[in-house]
Amino acid sequence: MRPGDDLASLALDGCEGERIAPSDGDVFAFTQKVVSKSEGRIVSLAGVAPSALASRFAEESGRDPRLVEIVLREARRVVRMDRSVLITETRHGFVCANSGVDASNLEDEDTVCLLPEDPDGSAGKLRGALMERTGKKLAVIVTDTFGRPWREGQVNVAIGIAGMAALDDHRGLADPRGRKLLVSAIAVADEIASAAELVMGKLGRVPVAVVRGYPFEAGGGGIGPLLRSPEKDLFR
Repeated sequence: MRPGDDLASLALDGCEGERIAPSDGDVFAFTQKVVSKSEGRIVSLAGVAPSALASRFAEESGRDPRLVEIVLREARRVVRMDRSVLITETRHGFVCANSGVDASNLEDEDTVCLLPEDPDGSAGKLRGALMERTGKKLAVIVTDTFGRPWREGQVNVAIGIAGMAALDDHRGLADPRGRKLLVSAIAVADEIASAAELVMGKLGRVPVAVVRGYPFEAGGGGIGPLLRSPEKDLFR
């Protein structure tokens, strides 16, 4: 992938090669890495001048101070700097490790990849291009790999959504015994992103998955409904 590459066309070429004909109701899941690459969100560490804070944390953690500086620049808030782990809140509202800055799967040494500037906007542009070229009603999710509090391992989650509701809200509905559900809102976009990772993998160079058969609710709310507000967050 290079900046300016037509990601929608490449995805449809891949579908043709795999004999997958897009159908109404398909969800296209794109990895953040290829979206960021196509949008030119690649930064060279050469010439980055680390701040005092970045240099201090890098010395304590054994990390490249230039990388730490980029992470801090991409954050609007540092949540935790401890035990060589840097947890931040990005300008998008994501709480994650290293502001989503990543050096894996890049062709050039001494470069890092940043999250898209507007992941919902990226998803919307891809959806528009895919629907124009296929004539099908589709949804698009941009995915990234996040760690999880209280559990080991990482999972794919949605960071950008277009064409489908992020949550399947069951609040107010009754269970089989008539009890009303008070808090159940299923993060279906995250679950689709996680399912997509099972076929994309981390090292297989498969950047797109087509998820078929889930009757998603059409919606235009983007990623916002999945972001917990500060007044509901017990850990801020």
